[in-house]
Amino acid sequence: MTPGTVVLLHAPNATAASWGDMPEMLRSYGLDVVAPDVPDDTGTRYIARVSLTITATDPAAPLVLVAHGAAGPLVPGVALAQRAAHRPVGGYVFVDADLPRPLRHDHDEPQNDVPMPPDWPEAPCGYLWTHADRLASPEHAQALREARLRAWPTAEHDPPTAVAQSLSELIAVL
Repeated sequence: MTPGTVVLLHAPNATAASWGDMPEMLRSYGLDVVAPDVPDDTGTRYIARVSLTITATDPAAPLVLVAHGAAGPLVPGVALAQRAAHRPVGGYVFVDADLPRPLRHDHDEPQNDVPMPPDWPEAPCGYLWTHADRLASPEHAQALREARLRAWPTAEHDPPTAVAQSLSELIAVL
């Protein structure tokens, strides 16, 4: 697919700086990139602030939402906000990320309701597992296996290839 804009979503309680030089490298591949910086919010507050930042940039559609780490479960909520603003989402990529899960309502635990549209995912998804994450997170190895079971395009990044190149190639096959 050819995205209008790639939106890089950092993990909650991190910053856009956690992407390093990824935005500039993706731009060098000819992609339009937005990297919202929402350092202190989680859950629905993160979704709202990211959505306001995306709106302020007036991105070209379709969007490709790229989530890192704990931003993965928030992607359906961000997508729902974009769809409400009439900005179509053309794809999703999870980079060393947790995958979205349907909410389980437990009456003993406080709820942190994050919106999950019933038709999610309504666009193609992919998963990129980077070399840096291989030893750090067995949960992400499980997410990679789940992505493969769902028949999503997946990639395992190996140096010396730039992560941005692996990501742009994965976006192209969505």
